[in-house]
Amino acid sequence: MPQLRVMLVVTGDDFGYCPRRNQGIVDCFQAGGISNVSLLVNAFAAKEAADLAKRHSIPIGLHANLSEGIPVCQSLQQASTLINQHGVFLGKIGFRQALERGQLSMKQVELELRAQVRLFMELTGHLPHHMDGHQHVHVLPEVREVFAQVLSDLRIPYTRVPVEPGLHSCPWLPAHLKRFYMQVEKDALDSIPVFKRYGIRSVCVCVCVCVCVC
Repeated sequence: MPQLRVMLVVTGDDFGYCPRRNQGIVDCFQAGGISNVSLLVNAFAAKEAADLAKRHSIPIGLHANLSEGIPVCQSLQQASTLINQHGVFLGKIGFRQALERGQLSMKQVELELRAQVRLFMELTGHLPHHMDGHQHVHVLPEVREVFAQVLSDLRIPYTRVPVEPGLHSCPWLPAHLKRFYMQVEKDALDSIPVFKRYGIRSVCVCVCVCVCVC
């Protein structure tokens, strides 16, 4: 019987966040520590990051961002359910709270996701090799349906499902963080059949690598 092959894919998230993080991620790739990267197109150093990926032939996907910074879609920058009074996204917790209260427009979520894909293509010259969500917003209820539809429409075949091995028995996580990540895991598991229904392949074991050097 042929042996099952397992391929380890390690992704450097938040590519484009700042120049120092960009360089740290490139160094990791060149050292063989990561396999690919996920680009924050609305971040400060996104263009530099895209240029570095081209220069060093780094496989690059989109780290779709609905929780930090400002929207890419211009029509959402002045008045939107996705932003606060200062014109910036609601944050990791604020986004989830607004979603739970039914205050987010899924049409606006779709507009922003499609705008971020368009900007990604402008920066890189191609569609994302994969697309996942900054701070795991892509697996949240309602959002995952929109996310899966966009992936399907644009024929982006892969996403990441944040199921962390060992989370339940982790002894050092504070209780409030463990509750948060347990909910992330539940949302992730609930998202798998949604992505499957749209023909999207999901990587179900996640180790998020962020190079924090800023």
